[in-house]
Amino acid sequence: MLRVWTDSQPAGLLDRHGPRGTTFVYDPKAGAQRAVSVTMPVRIASWDTAHGLAPIFDMNLPEGALRAHLMRTFAKATGSFDDFDLLAVVGRTQIGRLRYSDADAQLTEDVPFQSIDEILRARRGGELLDYLLNTFAVHSGLSGIQPKVMIRATDDDRSFPAKDRQSQSFRSATHIVKFWEAAEFPELAANEYFCLAAAKSLKLPVSDFQLSDDGLAIVVKRFDAKADGSYLGYEDFCVLNGLPTANKYKGGYETRLFRRAREFIDVEQHGRAFADLFKLFVLNCAIRNGDAHLKNFGIVYDDVTGPARLAPVYDLVSTVPYLPRDAMALTLNGSTNWPDPKALTRLGQTRCDLSLPVIKATFEETADVLSTIAPEANRYFEETATHREVGARLLAAWETGIRDSLGFTGRTITPSPASKTSTKSADR
Repeated sequence: MLRVWTDSQPAGLLDRHGPRGTTFVYDPKAGAQRAVSVTMPVRIASWDTAHGLAPIFDMNLPEGALRAHLMRTFAKATGSFDDFDLLAVVGRTQIGRLRYSDADAQLTEDVPFQSIDEILRARRGGELLDYLLNTFAVHSGLSGIQPKVMIRATDDDRSFPAKDRQSQSFRSATHIVKFWEAAEFPELAANEYFCLAAAKSLKLPVSDFQLSDDGLAIVVKRFDAKADGSYLGYEDFCVLNGLPTANKYKGGYETRLFRRAREFIDVEQHGRAFADLFKLFVLNCAIRNGDAHLKNFGIVYDDVTGPARLAPVYDLVSTVPYLPRDAMALTLNGSTNWPDPKALTRLGQTRCDLSLPVIKATFEETADVLSTIAPEANRYFEETATHREVGARLLAAWETGIRDSLGFTGRTITPSPASKTSTKSADR
């Protein structure tokens, strides 16, 4: 049995129920602000889930390499290791305002310190990844297939402002470190770095991020930490749709993303939220991100009973460089084919209440930003990256997106063979 905490206060108890399910019961004295989710208000009756965990409890369960590492570590000792066991391991350090502890234990977090500068300056190799996994895996309640952990930046670290390195009430993680596997997704950290740079240039909310010198890792500051040491509420669109992580690719964007955003984001935020959400969706199409699934969009709030807003941008990459025939994660107009300008225009008008001039300006701004970032990305991949071919495929994917989804048929951002030759000659 686990105790669930919201905003550092006890909210209720979570336990196994039936052959494969779980049940959650709010504490008798829990007020409305102790709700674990905007989809699960405080009530006397229990919240039962027939299979696995409720979406809000399932939301931050590790996936991919992190999950595999934890299973190898704990399954042998316990004899079995399911999602409930996994939540018990990583529950003390989570993205958002929820925490978990043993039923009779107090809530404590004690994430070890780690120098960000050490990660950024480290030489290429697997030793650092192994060390970080061994040290921080149990403190990393966050989802995603990409190898990643959460760390707590050291007080003497100069990579981020001092005001953001202050000790948290429960000494929790401050940053996320992501790596890549050469056999599967080479240069994924640099890929994400330049995609996030595009989002930032488009004035979308993005947490601070840095790429390591060798391109092995990207370090991203948590977007949910507040200045007073508390945390924003955060819920992804799997939770808002009542879906477990396994169904993150299920459905269409019109309903699963845009309709749910209209339902859960505060009406006074709709103007800004839908302009940003449309811009982010357009960017995902332009960079050819086939992994823009329901867990890669979310809402944040200061109070579960108060207004919610669109979460900052995160987990933004181009997937086509690795999967040339990749399509969208969900459907649009019943298809996962990449949309053309007409389909995006219709989406902006019907789902986001945007005028035609605003939509056209979004297309142009996105194309301009990618065109501006492309030379910097090309230089990085030519001069620093181990897998240079990924850079060429990345820029080719962007160029295709700019042409086919944004409608700029004459825009060229990939370097010509002649320009590559002249650059190399100049370097000599």
